[in-house]
Amino acid sequence: MKNLTTILFIFLVSITISFSQVTPAPSPGASISQVVGVTKISIDYSRPAVKGRDVFGKLVAFDKVWRTGANASTKIETSGDIMVQGKTLKAGKYAIMSIPNQTNWTIIFSKDLGVNEANYKQADDVLRVEVRPQDVANVESFTIDFSDIKDDGAMMNIAWAKMKVSLAITVDNVASIKAAVTAKNNETSGVFQQAANYMLQKGLDLNEASSLIDKSISLRETYNNNWIKAQILSKLGKNSDALAFATKAQALGAGDANYQFAKEAIEKGIAEFKSKIGK
Repeated sequence: MKNLTTILFIFLVSITISFSQVTPAPSPGASISQVVGVTKISIDYSRPAVKGRDVFGKLVAFDKVWRTGANASTKIETSGDIMVQGKTLKAGKYAIMSIPNQTNWTIIFSKDLGVNEANYKQADDVLRVEVRPQDVANVESFTIDFSDIKDDGAMMNIAWAKMKVSLAITVDNVASIKAAVTAKNNETSGVFQQAANYMLQKGLDLNEASSLIDKSISLRETYNNNWIKAQILSKLGKNSDALAFATKAQALGAGDANYQFAKEAIEKGIAEFKSKIGK
């Protein structure tokens, strides 16, 4: 009987949990995303309503930290580095807090995604910017949106009741494109290297393996792909060329922490190639 009572209690609790969100939330969740240049900026927040209340200075106290919305903290995520009011915000996800005032707002980007007014710590700030509020006609539901979209910038607007702040967002498209190309090249270089090394180890078409490792080297030169090239050339009987690539691998390895795993093999290979060409 006791076990049956326990099972019924768990069942009732599970039903309560399952149906706990069937009524409209007083401050419903919302999300917005905007691509600026090649950088995607996404914001998740809740939207409290004015409902005839005095908001700023009363419901939301001046000169005190505020979660900039309702419920859980407002979150912003950016796929690349951006500039907010001329200051750098690194790619990542942050909570947005603020300190409102009639003449000046401090907008805070915090690394603590669970932050609220009670547990806020300034030590978790990654960026603070200052912005002047604007008087506007009543905005019933708290709103965050983007306007004035350009190739390299936009305005991020936060508005509620009769107050609005707008933050200038800018991006460095050239840096973003370079970073994307570098990441893609690094990835592709690794694919060509893996294929060439497989063919080398299995004794397959070494001319094709040589072509593949050349593509890897052209995208991103490392001690690893130079060493693979040296081994392929040696198996093709080109020991002078193999020595040149092995020596290059040794030089590149000096600045790579992983070189320790290949150091002995490369040094042995250099000695071997030298002996084969009579050096």
